Amino acid sequence: MKIVVAYSGGLDTSVIVKWAKDTYNAEVIAYCADVGQAEETSGLKEKAVKTGASKCYVEDLTEEFARDFIFPMMQANAIYEENYLLGTSIARPLIGKRLVEIAKAEGADAICHGATGKGNDQVRFELTMYALDPSIKVIAAWRDPNWKFTSRTEMMEYAAKNGIPISQSIKKPYSMDRNLLHISFEGGILEDPWNECPEEIHVMTKPLSQAADQPEDVIIHFEKGIPVSVNGKELSPANIMRTLNEIGSKHAVGRVDIVENRFVGMKSRGVYETPAGTILYYAHRGLEEITMDREVMFLRDSFIPTYARMIYNGFWFAPEREMLQAAITESQKFVTGDVRVKLFKGACHVTGRKSPYSLYDVNLSTFEKDDVYDQKDASGFIKLNSLRLRTLARSAQHRY
Repeated sequence: MKIVVAYSGGLDTSVIVKWAKDTYNAEVIAYCADVGQAEETSGLKEKAVKTGASKCYVEDLTEEFARDFIFPMMQANAIYEENYLLGTSIARPLIGKRLVEIAKAEGADAICHGATGKGNDQVRFELTMYALDPSIKVIAAWRDPNWKFTSRTEMMEYAAKNGIPISQSIKKPYSMDRNLLHISFEGGILEDPWNECPEEIHVMTKPLSQAADQPEDVIIHFEKGIPVSVNGKELSPANIMRTLNEIGSKHAVGRVDIVENRFVGMKSRGVYETPAGTILYYAHRGLEEITMDREVMFLRDSFIPTYARMIYNGFWFAPEREMLQAAITESQKFVTGDVRVKLFKGACHVTGRKSPYSLYDVNLSTFEKDDVYDQKDASGFIKLNSLRLRTLARSAQHRY
């Protein structure tokens, strides 16, 4: 038997490599996806082999992540429960896709992951895997009947007994998950939603008390709803994210503290830092304001909760998401131009927008004299739109 294990080099996945090899008498191939987690990957292949893997793939997926997952999602202005910019959610389908591709290339019989039975990630990974290869066998270690570990201490003892190299011995009082779009902090000291998140818990943004004292203007150019340059400099998709993350960090932009509804049925408190994503969210919306037809924008906006929930719940490769994406992509064909935002003390304000496809006509909107709008025409418009209201008012005299 041959198993591909989703691998990070941490305690959990290092134990899983050895456990899967022994439990299933299998050849184990480790796979590590770099989606911008900024963790040290040097030496990871050697560590995986020492742990029991026959080989280890380590791939930089940051460009594909930004180009094919983050940016299409942002064309939709996707936001889950009005707060969460889906940083973890959108990375899972890419990782799951590559696990399936590696499994096929290696002729593997199964894929093994270490997502817990309480979380969303188990669903996101497995829905992706089954959508792309319905015959693949998935081993979810934490749900496997052969998995006997109930604590981190037990796993560390197992690692020591089996010569598994681990670098950490003390667990932080919370969990973190980082990629190019965001970092999440969950669990431990954050589980009580009344507790304020300590200021020292920050990675991708400075605490508000340390934000820069001077505002900063940033100009982003979009082509069909996709960002292509920052302050006049064309950058690759991943480097746009890196650049805006760095700029946003200085100004404490993109930090939220929310209690969300997990797909599996429970509420979960999370603190998220999404500097680049927050800047792009507001900038993109600012450009849409002058380039999108009113009814197209209204219809596209009506998709946002459904589209965001699809991504959050793991249905990236589902036909309904692909159908919506086609409509969203069509809505973006004139969303081209420049947006200027001002960053200051945790806030991102749109201060200017321009586009060759702008629908904004100063001759129509001006309060000064014009020759293109006859204000008397509004009388008939109002009278027709008030017809049903006047009818209801007359009828009310007999209803009550």
